[in-house]
Amino acid sequence: MDTEALRLFVRAADKRNISAAGRDLGLAPAVASARLAKLERSIGADLLHRSTRKVALSQEGEAFLPYARDIIAREDAARAALGQGQAEVTGTLRFTAPSTFAQLYILPILPQFLADHPGMRLDLHLSDQQVDLIEGSFDLALRNAPLKDSSLRGRRLAPDQRVLCAAPDYLARCGWPETLADLADHDLIAFGRNSPRHLVSRTEGGADEVAMLDPMAENCRLIVDDGLSLKLATLAGAGIAANARWSVHQELRDGRLQQVLPDVQVDEDAALWLLYPRANVLSAKVRVFMDFLLAKIGRAPPWM
Repeated sequence: MDTEALRLFVRAADKRNISAAGRDLGLAPAVASARLAKLERSIGADLLHRSTRKVALSQEGEAFLPYARDIIAREDAARAALGQGQAEVTGTLRFTAPSTFAQLYILPILPQFLADHPGMRLDLHLSDQQVDLIEGSFDLALRNAPLKDSSLRGRRLAPDQRVLCAAPDYLARCGWPETLADLADHDLIAFGRNSPRHLVSRTEGGADEVAMLDPMAENCRLIVDDGLSLKLATLAGAGIAANARWSVHQELRDGRLQQVLPDVQVDEDAALWLLYPRANVLSAKVRVFMDFLLAKIGRAPPWM
């Protein structure tokens, strides 16, 4: 298979423009169109829908795109192993991450990454709703959940400790809980309808006290699906919530939030993971971005 034609197809899919993709690769528009047409004939499917103003991926093109990216990545990796290829990392990196974490810690450092790698382009999908990496053709994802999908590989970025906290005015109204059992008498805020959190209190006698922060409990008065909304609801005095320390460490430091039951561990061993599809070669663009995040965030997390 013509890997240069595959590069042209991937570039055209990213840019939604065949002429612009051809220019990036040093091809005249007519030559680029002819090469893509030849690729489509060779695989027996129309990969792109063309109009006078733009192109769009066909259903077959959507299915073929992840494999085209993988073939290119494997060729680049093979050339790199032989000391060939470009010294400068280039290409578009599709990255998905929770919106709140990205706004606080990733977006502020991206200008430096883009300056260090002028040949790279970042296509970000920022949402607290998890997406499928393979179906979405993502190169890399940041997740705050254990690695369970066998089709993915991952590297641990940083701890993701959760802390029970509430606003001072809520605690003035409703009092401070002294034990896990006391939480039954308080208003709770939960993140997501189907994500109960394990609460463990280490006792001096060695017997652990265990409870659940369950979104379906009667005293769970508010359920949100966005990390920033969880923090804002806690700051507004809506109840007690298990917020990520990376999200609320400044509010805890300046007193706008108070940690309750500090001896309670929430979702022990939770961590932030950088995940990528197992089937893909770890391409240069993924490797340099992972190394950048590990250096800037993982070595000394700002919230710890």
